[in-house]
Amino acid sequence: MSAKTCLVTGGAGFIGSALVRRLVKDGHRVRVFDNASRGSKDRLRDLRADIEFIEADIRDASAVNKAAAGVETVFHLAFVNGTRFFYEMPDLVLDIGVRGMINVVDACRSAGVRELVLASSSEVYQTPPAWPAGEDVPLVVPDPLNPRYSYGGGKIISELMALHQAGKSLARVLIFRPHNVYGPDMGFEHVLPQFVLRMKRLAASSPEGPIQFPLQGDGRQTRAFVFIDDLVEGVTTIMAKGRHLGIYNIGSQEEIAIAEVARMVGAYFGREVALVPGPGAPGSTPRRVPDIGKIAALGYRPKVRLRDGLPLLARWYDANADKAPASAFL
Repeated sequence: MSAKTCLVTGGAGFIGSALVRRLVKDGHRVRVFDNASRGSKDRLRDLRADIEFIEADIRDASAVNKAAAGVETVFHLAFVNGTRFFYEMPDLVLDIGVRGMINVVDACRSAGVRELVLASSSEVYQTPPAWPAGEDVPLVVPDPLNPRYSYGGGKIISELMALHQAGKSLARVLIFRPHNVYGPDMGFEHVLPQFVLRMKRLAASSPEGPIQFPLQGDGRQTRAFVFIDDLVEGVTTIMAKGRHLGIYNIGSQEEIAIAEVARMVGAYFGREVALVPGPGAPGSTPRRVPDIGKIAALGYRPKVRLRDGLPLLARWYDANADKAPASAFL
């Protein structure tokens, strides 16, 4: 892929910063757009000489227009992620998601951007009629009164705008749907970091015997986690070979029960775990595993097994527990 001038919105976030790092490594010119409210510029501190950083809000149309000037490809990742935020601040999730997408599409068209790559989510389809779930499953908001769906609903709107607005004026529009991405420094609002921090606290308070570990639900819910390096490899794969208006799942098919994930985290701390089931989160799906056949046909293969990637995440959060908000330990 020839060198391009790229704009990455949300480029100081977990996925965004990993993508920026890969784009720089591949020889592209990179402009990062982030207001640093949740993303951290420290993730990119070693790349400061190699990137242009614009600190601004994605809801500021003027700032987005200026950032898109002279850009060939826009990667739009700016959004509020983290399950806790979906439930507690659905108004903010929608405001940033929808206003941000409007501004990005308008800026792409006015600046003559050729390509738009949109980060969507597996949350757009919630619980599909069959698993593994392919890109053609129905997109649904099961309960508009449930604040959880502020995120999935915002992503559905974003996909529609990418396909039917940007798709009419740009040379190429691509959408990727990440599925349960994880890795060191991914934030504190996600299940794996919270498992590590909770296990660390409980291990310290109960130095002997099995750790009594509370769960949302009974632990039989399953997920297929994908390591951040594999996710970025998937994005570069669709950039190189993806078709205009193509939608691509990026993930792994290594499906695992949440109960087993908890035991793996306990093993990192050298402890056995006694699971304590609890009420499930309203709207949470019992299973999530993607069909990745479409992107696999382009050559994509996830390489990092959870047994290898989870200790890397656990080590980072174990060492950086002092940075976590108190709620992450609950």
